[in-house]
Amino acid sequence: MEKKKVVIGMSGGVDSSVAAHLLKEAGYDVVGVTMQIWQTEDACSLEENGGCCGLSAVEDARRVASDLGIPYYVMNFRNEFKANVMDYFVDEYLKGRTPNPCIACNRYVKWESLLKRSLDIGADYIATGHYARVVKLDNGRYTLKKSATAAKDQTYALYNLTQYQLEHTLMPVGEYTKDEIRKIAEDIGLQVANKPDSQEICFVPDNDYAKFIEETTGEKVKPGNFVTPEGKVIGQHKGIIHYTVGQRKGLNLSMGHPVFVVAIRPETNEVVIGNAEDVFAPSLRCNNVNFMMFEDLEGEMEVTAKIRYSHAGSKCIIRKVDDDVVECIFEEPQRAITPGQAVVFYDGDYVVGGGTIIKE
Repeated sequence: MEKKKVVIGMSGGVDSSVAAHLLKEAGYDVVGVTMQIWQTEDACSLEENGGCCGLSAVEDARRVASDLGIPYYVMNFRNEFKANVMDYFVDEYLKGRTPNPCIACNRYVKWESLLKRSLDIGADYIATGHYARVVKLDNGRYTLKKSATAAKDQTYALYNLTQYQLEHTLMPVGEYTKDEIRKIAEDIGLQVANKPDSQEICFVPDNDYAKFIEETTGEKVKPGNFVTPEGKVIGQHKGIIHYTVGQRKGLNLSMGHPVFVVAIRPETNEVVIGNAEDVFAPSLRCNNVNFMMFEDLEGEMEVTAKIRYSHAGSKCIIRKVDDDVVECIFEEPQRAITPGQAVVFYDGDYVVGGGTIIKE
């Protein structure tokens, strides 16, 4: 029987490297690929671009592929990355929202673009080093199950993959803990066994989002007013792209007690400041909804919802209030529900679906 071919996205990190090894051990015909998404050929900036898309990632991935004895290629996804991730990132901040570029990258670059190109060259699947598990339910649909290790579970960032994408996806790392993955890498002699995980957004390596946005657009963002929820002006802000809901540091407001960003109003260029209790809300609405466990939500459903990657999750009731709008009512008010971020719904360990938060 002919081996199934799988193209694995290799970042040069330990997770994707061990994933490639596990797939080869399982009998797949494995091809390693690094997605070239940086926007310049300048050697200095290539060196600085860390994370999953820099020059060092290519060197590490090529070395691992050689060690594993699998073919390796670099594929150019610059245009897709700029349009679907970088431009989206800038646009969302200018609209007063807080985007999640990794989710956009997963959906439109790592899956949509890579999967199409991989199938075009005769692959049956694509694979990644994500800590998640693809499962097929009794109703014939595919969904994601949380990884074996809650500490590294990455299902939150993958909630909007389509049924077609899930059907053609393998995630072998999801069955292991991070320590087990590092041990496998050490046992087979991979030099990346103890390489640290990348943390920052890959195209903003210094974490200065505002500087990146201003350099990208070529325009300085205008300052505006800090206001109370009632509209009273209490100071001047540096520009809405410097702030996110729930933020406390860097406000430079002397109010005599801790204050927080509770909302951003791009239409009036205002940043709303409130007290700790003002940061909590009992519900949210989301759009761009993608369901995995079923085609559409009928009636109400009790789920656990995560409103950010680091959120532990909270019980809530979800129901549709429009064609592409779901309302989520929590058992207990949640802190810093942030427009632009994803809300992901779980039934136990399984992803029900999710969407983009539009308001509380």
